[in-house]
Amino acid sequence: MSTTSEARKLIFDCHLDISMNAMEFNRDQRWTQEKMRRSELADPFILPAAERHRSRSTVCFPELRRGRIGVIVATQIGRYSPRFHNLPGWRSPEQAWAQTQGQLAYYRVMEECGEMVQLRTWAQVEAHAAKWIAASDTEAATLPIGYLLSLEGADSILSWRHLEKSRADGLIALGPVHYGPGIYGHGTDDEGPLTVKGRELLKEMERLGIILDVTHLCDESMRDALDHFSGPVWASHHNCRALANWNRQLTDEQIKELVARGAVIGMAFDAIMMVHGWHHKVSKPQDFGLRIEKICEHIDHICQLAGNAKHVGIGTDLDGGYGTEQTPLDLDSIADLTKLDGLLAKRGYSAADITGIFRGNFFRFLRENLK
Repeated sequence: MSTTSEARKLIFDCHLDISMNAMEFNRDQRWTQEKMRRSELADPFILPAAERHRSRSTVCFPELRRGRIGVIVATQIGRYSPRFHNLPGWRSPEQAWAQTQGQLAYYRVMEECGEMVQLRTWAQVEAHAAKWIAASDTEAATLPIGYLLSLEGADSILSWRHLEKSRADGLIALGPVHYGPGIYGHGTDDEGPLTVKGRELLKEMERLGIILDVTHLCDESMRDALDHFSGPVWASHHNCRALANWNRQLTDEQIKELVARGAVIGMAFDAIMMVHGWHHKVSKPQDFGLRIEKICEHIDHICQLAGNAKHVGIGTDLDGGYGTEQTPLDLDSIADLTKLDGLLAKRGYSAADITGIFRGNFFRFLRENLK
C-alpha cells in the first residue's frame, strides 16, 4: 500500500494550460518529461532565443500522475490581437474561437485515449477524487487526469449563443480578459473598467452558473467585475502584490474582498509572480535564490489577512509560456509540488490545513458552487 501522506494523496491544480502546450507548442502530453525535453533540444524549428522555455517543460501526464495531481482545471485560451496590437494572438475573434475549439478537440481525444476525463458536476469531482485518494502510487500511475474546463480571456466568445455552447461543453469558469486590452475589459499591464459588453458578459455568466475568475483583471476591471457580479468568484492563479510588486498580483484589499466573497486563491509558481524586482527574460531564479518555500510566504500572507487557511489553494500556471528558466530552483517538475507538504508543516500548518491547501479549499468551493 502507498505510504503517501493524506494531503499528498491528491493535489488539485486550478490552472494548467494543457491544450495550449499541445496545440501551440506541439507537446504530446503523454510523453515523459525527458522525452519531451530531448525532442525540443533536437527540433530544428525551435529558436531557443525566441522560446526560452523550450526543452524546459515541467508538465506532462506522467509527471502529473507522479505528483498525484489527479484533478485539474484545464484551460482554453485564444486572444484577439488586431493589427498593430503589441501582444500575440489572432487577427479576428472568429479565429480565436476556432483556436479554443481546437483545444477542446484535444481534450476530447485525450478522453478517448483514456488519459483524461472531464468533470462537470461536484458529484463527478468527488467520485474521481475518491479514486485517487484510495489508489496506491502504482495504481495512480495509470489513472486518468480529471479536468474541469475553464476559459482564460473571453475574446473568443463571439455571442451569447457561443457562451451557451461553451457551457454545454462543460465550461465551469471564465476570466473575462488576459493581458492588455480585450473585447470585454482590461487585463494585466493595462488600465480601465470593463466594457459595456463586459458587463453584459457577467450577466450571462450569472445566468449560466459560470464561475468568475478574476485572475488577470486589472484593478479597475476587477473593481467593476466585483461590483456587477453576484455569482461565485475565484482567483485561479494569483499571488500577493505585497510580495511581488506588479499589477498582475492581488493587493491586500483585493485579497480581503475575495475572502469576504468566499473565494479561493490559487498560488502560482511563475517566478515573476513570486518576488519583487523580477525582469522578464533577464532575471534568473539564481539571482534571487528562489525556492519553492517562497510560495509559503504568499500563503502565509493570505492566511494572515483571512484569519484562517481556508482561502488558499494551488493554481500553478506551470508551462504557461515559460519553463524552469522561470520557476523556483527546486521545482524541476510539477511533481515537486509535494515538497510543500513538509515546508508548510515546518511553518506550523496542521495536517488539515495542508490538505485544504492541496485540494480541500477548492473542493469546498466546488461543492458549494458547481451547479
